[in-house]
Amino acid sequence: MMLALDDAQLKQFDEEGWLFFEDVFDADEVALLNREAHRIFAMDRQEVFREKDGTTARTAFAAQNYNDVYHRLGRHPRLVNPVKQLLGGDVYMHQFKINAKAAFNGDVWQWHQDFGTWHRDDEMPEPRAMNIALFLEDVTEFNGALMFIPRSHKAGVIEAGHDLKTTSYPLWTIDDETITRLVDEGGIIAPKGKAGSVIMFNSNLVHGSPSNMSPFDRTIVYLSLCHVDNHIRRFKRAEWIAHRDFTPIECLPDDCLKDESAVAAE
Repeated sequence: MMLALDDAQLKQFDEEGWLFFEDVFDADEVALLNREAHRIFAMDRQEVFREKDGTTARTAFAAQNYNDVYHRLGRHPRLVNPVKQLLGGDVYMHQFKINAKAAFNGDVWQWHQDFGTWHRDDEMPEPRAMNIALFLEDVTEFNGALMFIPRSHKAGVIEAGHDLKTTSYPLWTIDDETITRLVDEGGIIAPKGKAGSVIMFNSNLVHGSPSNMSPFDRTIVYLSLCHVDNHIRRFKRAEWIAHRDFTPIECLPDDCLKDESAVAAE
């Protein structure tokens, strides 16, 4: 269980741009979230993007708005409070997505920075926002683990091109020469671990993931949280991709996934 970051963890996040924790959510919580994720992937909704084959789910946006379990996860103290600690105050949900990376058919996510997209497309003023990600299956070297370039967040916003062709989802991507230079300077890491693990990473940290050629799914839930003072100024993208409700998140009790009665009345 993760509720507060210590000085060593704060130092690592500042210097390296990421933190990794195991056993943040237990097996029962993960099983519930996984069942609901696959139910969402089967829905015919505009928020559910498919891979180029037209059938395999790639990512499901804004599940917290149409699924009760994910509504609760979006207000979970184990995810929200550490981000509030790092960002120094109240946060709102800028984006929420469940990335499928399905067995055999899960496609690549090219090298990119999240804040680069949020700044270019949504006019988020500063990188006072970040991702916290929860593994819903074990992540291994075989099923498309996330790759990060440590310390690349120190480079600020890096020039990127808008890739509209490589995958079914458009992305602001970084060229090979720049990636080579950044890797020469910082190396590459790929945190792996069992379901229930959590990664936190700086919104300027360069990252991506390879395709999943294995017979094992790799589903990860991402909460993209932004300081309330740093909310977006441009509303070009759909509201279910870049949210426009800047209300500070109020956390639910720690057992909110298991105990529906713990959810405060709305």
